[in-house]
Amino acid sequence: MYLTKEKKAEIFAKHNESATDTGSSEGQIALFTFRINHLTEHLKGNRKDYNTERSLVKLVGKRRNLLDYLIKTDIVRYREIIQELGIRK
Repeated sequence: MYLTKEKKAEIFAKHNESATDTGSSEGQIALFTFRINHLTEHLKGNRKDYNTERSLVKLVGKRRNLLDYLIKTDIVRYREIIQELGIRK
């Protein structure tokens, strides 16, 4: 499996105050970004995998909703997470 418990805890620990704080927007955005990058790599080799493509589109939408929420509540945190993850080119 590409996402182990340790890797997930590491992602949350890097983007939150603690590894057990899984509900913060920054942690969820970082986790979605990790999964999006993994699915994008998978789709480069498997172009006709439409189920994965659908999952990717749903994840991008979820991440977009969280980013929209974050931009409304705290623009500074939004800019930090965007720069840290390198989402915007």
